[in-house]
Amino acid sequence: MRTKSKLCLAVSGATLIAAIASPAVSQTTPAARPVATADAPRSVDEIVVTAQKKTENLQNVPIVVTTVTRQLLQDSGVKDIKDLALLAPGLLVTSTTSEASTTARIRGIGTVGDNAGLESSVGIVIDGVYRPRNGVGFGDLGNVERIEVLKGPQGTLFGKSATAGVINILTAAPKNEFGLDAELEAGNYGAIGGSAEITGPIVKDRLAASLYFADRQRDGFFDVDTGPGPRTSTHDTNRDFYTIRGQLLFTPTDTFKARVIADYSKRHEECCIAVITRASQEPAPNLANNIVAALGGNDGDPAHPYRRQAYANQPDGQRVRDGGVSLQADWDVGPGTLTSVSAYRDWRTIAGFDADFSTADIDYLPPDKSNSTRFRTFSQELRYAGTSGNLDWLIGGFYSHERLNQNTSVRVGSDFTPYLSLLFSSLVEGAPDPTFLQTGLTFPFVGGVNYAAGSGSLDRYRQLDKTYALFTNETYHFSDALSFNVGLRYSIDQKVLNQNSTNIGGGAGCAAANAAFGILEAVNPEAAAQLASVNETMCLPFLSPGYNNFTNRQSHTEHVPTGTAKLAYRFSPELMVYASYARGYKAGGFNLDRVECTVGEADCLPGSAAVVTPIRNTRFQDETNNAFEVGEKATLLDRKLLLNAALFYQSYKNFQLNTFNGLVFVVDSIPKVISKGIDADFVWFASPKLTFQGGITVADTRYHLTGTELADLELRTGFQGGRHSRLSLAPLYSASLSGTYTQPIGEDYQLRFNMGAKYSSHYNTGSDLDPGKEQKGYILANARLGFGPRNKRWAVEMWTENLFDTHYKQVAFDNGFQNVPTNATGVLDAFLGAPRTFGATLRLHY
Repeated sequence: MRTKSKLCLAVSGATLIAAIASPAVSQTTPAARPVATADAPRSVDEIVVTAQKKTENLQNVPIVVTTVTRQLLQDSGVKDIKDLALLAPGLLVTSTTSEASTTARIRGIGTVGDNAGLESSVGIVIDGVYRPRNGVGFGDLGNVERIEVLKGPQGTLFGKSATAGVINILTAAPKNEFGLDAELEAGNYGAIGGSAEITGPIVKDRLAASLYFADRQRDGFFDVDTGPGPRTSTHDTNRDFYTIRGQLLFTPTDTFKARVIADYSKRHEECCIAVITRASQEPAPNLANNIVAALGGNDGDPAHPYRRQAYANQPDGQRVRDGGVSLQADWDVGPGTLTSVSAYRDWRTIAGFDADFSTADIDYLPPDKSNSTRFRTFSQELRYAGTSGNLDWLIGGFYSHERLNQNTSVRVGSDFTPYLSLLFSSLVEGAPDPTFLQTGLTFPFVGGVNYAAGSGSLDRYRQLDKTYALFTNETYHFSDALSFNVGLRYSIDQKVLNQNSTNIGGGAGCAAANAAFGILEAVNPEAAAQLASVNETMCLPFLSPGYNNFTNRQSHTEHVPTGTAKLAYRFSPELMVYASYARGYKAGGFNLDRVECTVGEADCLPGSAAVVTPIRNTRFQDETNNAFEVGEKATLLDRKLLLNAALFYQSYKNFQLNTFNGLVFVVDSIPKVISKGIDADFVWFASPKLTFQGGITVADTRYHLTGTELADLELRTGFQGGRHSRLSLAPLYSASLSGTYTQPIGEDYQLRFNMGAKYSSHYNTGSDLDPGKEQKGYILANARLGFGPRNKRWAVEMWTENLFDTHYKQVAFDNGFQNVPTNATGVLDAFLGAPRTFGATLRLHY
């Protein structure tokens, strides 16, 4: 009922826009005072995209594309790809332990971003430059010309990691006329920030430049109980970053232009904390109901997670630096245009967090260089495109050289040994005993078993990834109505991984505990049997002496052909239909986490107590997608209404599933996943004053497993779904609607009102499909009201995001260190979506 009422309010808001504007639809604005719409298209013919690496009208492109203009981005308050999800049906964006761990999904397909060894299923391209992971593309986008969300495999033209689609972002180029845009923004949670961009000619009609700068700050959404520390910050999920971007546009002749872009961003924030959403459901009477409480700590109130009271004694600071430079040159030579895009990017982050999410000092990742990730990427694309008679042709090549450095360190705190003592003593003796490891379990050892505070893992991964590709895309026009497109790409992906691992403390606690447990099995097998369900905590992967001074080198090369074929027929200037096939490809790789096994690799069980032998082969297979679409693109109402729809069927092979089982990340290749459904989008220029944009995606995205494959997945990851369960974070229904109305006030002023809403049906937020991680259907809505002169010299806007203060989980996960029962009954934590925010913005334009 709550969701339905919110949906009614959202629809009512959009209806209100239409009701206010209805008299204006039949009226004509005086020619002397037209509504200023320089930054927004006013008919379908003005909507252009570069989905096929050339600028063309949206209605001529046989691809499902949601395009968002600069004006709509401003009206909706979109500043990064997470905000963008409100405007694009079928797009879902989440983040977890840091903003760097951001994941985009299209039609229910995406790759969890917490493991840098996995590439994204949704590619992010900014000004023609591919970003290696979704989190690397997260940040203030600046002055954006438009954003295109391309659905389905796009690897033929956009390259690697685009099996589900591409988010193509195009920033505004410098202008040959002076211009200045600035904004100052303030809101609740202490939000304050602003941006400014100046552009203009350096050499008239030859060299233009622009400089953009933004600085934004905000207090956190969470109050944090820090317990005994050492954490000092009492808020979390705050914002504190700046970004700067400079551009040069050189046009010495009518046949040549070059654009140089350099940017740098820096974030220094406390982010991102989780709260408890489910207490232990373990029925065993001898297990302490809350071990954290027994240690004198607190982990929160699972009945009221949206009070946003969090608990952490360890800091979770994140520092992100992202910078790069690119050069795009376009030269009309011979029968076509030669385009070169060269880029170098350097992205690095340092981020830690309190892994038990409580004030007890159990385990943590320190926010220093021992927990850091760095991508250094050089890429070069060269393509030549033109038209010869009835043939539009394009040939090109691509090269990428990526160095990934990742350091990971998990440490235990001063409460880790008492924590294990309480857990084991409750099972063996029936009562909690914080000294059990020193007495009841390890009586043959002097001093007992002790996990020294600060001991743990220290892993270094160094991966080199080289990608080579040749591609072509040809469209033959049999007539003005009928055209056939074929594209081919041949990719070579080479990865080399070097791993160096060790243990702070040498894994002594784990070795002593395993030896003590062996003696216990000999002298008291009944007690040992009682411990069997939880003994994996005796020798967790990050404590295993098997990783003392462990080195490993892996390499793999893939040669993969992909391509696409599209047949389009235009019945009239108002209607085109098309059918397409595309094959997508995402490279395989290596799991950058500790994975161990018992006797052999076939028995791989991450986290098992008997595990002391690391697996040397952590490779997972490449992911491919065979996708079919049948669609139409219709232009109605005197080219004022765009109505596009497509049926799609996508079959994924070796879908890369990344699951956190409470202890480590487990990467599995799912043999078969099928996504099928319908995409529909519309844009309606109802009048010079009123515009609507929206759409709906119905995507039934499910596993297709045999009984054996299901059993194997359950064994490796604790999977709780069935053979044909819907994937996590894959809502069946997703719909968006945005309306913008501009009302003139007198001769010189205007009011501008925008309201947008996004509905997602229920879905599971956990890769293991634990029913406790289910998210009910919900609506997110934003609204903005602006006032200013019609020439847009200035404007004052009032806005709110998450208008209804909707409560929703981004991702729920197993807390591996609270009560430690099975995944199905254990403690769950979640990263929550942002609450309602509101504020005001002052804009200036010259």
